[in-house]
Amino acid sequence: MKKKTSLNPLEELLRLLQLRFEKNMHRHPGTEWSGVLAALEAAPEKLRALSEMERTGGEPDLVDLGGPAGGFVFVDCSPETPKGRTGVCYDRAGMDSRKEHKPQNNAVDMAAAMGADLLTEGEYLALQKLGEFDTKTSSWLKTPAGVREKGGAIFGDRRFGRVFIYHNGAQSYFSSRGFRAILRV
Repeated sequence: MKKKTSLNPLEELLRLLQLRFEKNMHRHPGTEWSGVLAALEAAPEKLRALSEMERTGGEPDLVDLGGPAGGFVFVDCSPETPKGRTGVCYDRAGMDSRKEHKPQNNAVDMAAAMGADLLTEGEYLALQKLGEFDTKTSSWLKTPAGVREKGGAIFGDRRFGRVFIYHNGAQSYFSSRGFRAILRV
């Protein structure tokens, strides 16, 4: 009887990313997996970030957001905001400003610890053109300095067949709000 060999975590991650890549070609038309694989193998720190995106429920996939050419862009493509990253304030200052009922973490610090970033408003709107995301949840977005200086932060979701960008105090948090990460390779 032939014994099954299991893949190591890195091989498993690459296999999963390739399967998702092949299943969702509309997110990255004209891109060949071999080029993506070579870029990932040359950047182990990016593989660690992708592993964290996957571990926390992000289902990262290569996407073409219509930005400047060069490199590859991975974004969390889970239908809803990743479950492992919900119930968080926007940033450390927002979290520290809460007098009680502080959440365990915040979106900006979590993304940085993963080695990734939050999506900007433009990136989020571009992602929503590739599918329907956040129909029951919402995602914090990289907030412009002018909004943040006034205590606010922005987030997005899809309701009623369209995408909305809203604002809240950076200290707010909800069980259905988290963040989507973006990673450039």
